[in-house]
Amino acid sequence: MPKKWFEFKKPIIALAPMADYTDQPFCLLCRKISGNDFVIFREMVSAEAIVRQNKKTLKMCKINNKERPVVIQIFGAKSETIVEAAKIIVKKFKPDGIDINMGCPVAKIAGKNMAGASLMKDTVRAAKIVKALKIAKLGVPISVKTRLGWNDKKEILKFAPILETAGADLISIHGRTKSQGYSGEVDWSMIGQAVKMVKIPVLANGNIRTVEDIKKCLDITKAAGVMIGRGAMGKPWIFREIQNLKSKIKNNKEEIKKIVLQHAKLHFEHYGERSMVTFRKHLAWYFKGDQIVELENLKDLRIKLMKINSLSELEELLKF
Repeated sequence: MPKKWFEFKKPIIALAPMADYTDQPFCLLCRKISGNDFVIFREMVSAEAIVRQNKKTLKMCKINNKERPVVIQIFGAKSETIVEAAKIIVKKFKPDGIDINMGCPVAKIAGKNMAGASLMKDTVRAAKIVKALKIAKLGVPISVKTRLGWNDKKEILKFAPILETAGADLISIHGRTKSQGYSGEVDWSMIGQAVKMVKIPVLANGNIRTVEDIKKCLDITKAAGVMIGRGAMGKPWIFREIQNLKSKIKNNKEEIKKIVLQHAKLHFEHYGERSMVTFRKHLAWYFKGDQIVELENLKDLRIKLMKINSLSELEELLKF
């Protein structure tokens, strides 16, 4: 029987699921540039939309075999809906795992929909979701991505064991509370305390942007691995750096231009004619001041990049 994705060599390195960012084009790019020694978590999809057979949402789940291993993340509030959605995804797309979002702090997810981070406040419902997925015997690992808590970062010390008892195969923990959102200090030491509370693997997440960050985070948390989110935005080569492969990409404008165009073409192929408008968000990350410091007119370039409407416009702007 083949190994599950989290049974490969330690530490486990993973690309975090990020809404509107870790789509197929970006994930394919990361894999092409950085090799195979990391796990990809694709952007979250709505269980309700999957069950309704929403075409756009189903397309979000399509996996190119070159991306693997790929875990699909689902968000939802009802165990029966999440299980039905997971069954559809496993049957149609054969992911390497199913992950349940129990950490998203965005109001439309954690508020009205009672999904995401709100599940940390309803541990009975959270456990019911995990148990139902395990009972369904989908044939893939079931993991959960969560946070330290809603307001109190010590909540994870009770929540993590509940998820383990319910049957979760792995937990990823973002080192902030829901109230913090994506600002304020990340508490890796609290993740470390949670690691001691469970026997299943834990991935540490939050403010991991460099190889040095990974070493420090693992030293503090003693986690099975790390999950990198915004640290990979505009830096799809970060996984290459982690593997100690030769990489002279940072601040190398020619290499960055090649990668940007490669990403843009993948994005165009996936989304079609008007896709460059949605690609602008990636350009903002690629052309940050600390990313490509040798450009004197970086500010003017960024302004122009935020106005592109076509692939040909982008290609023309990158002729510098």
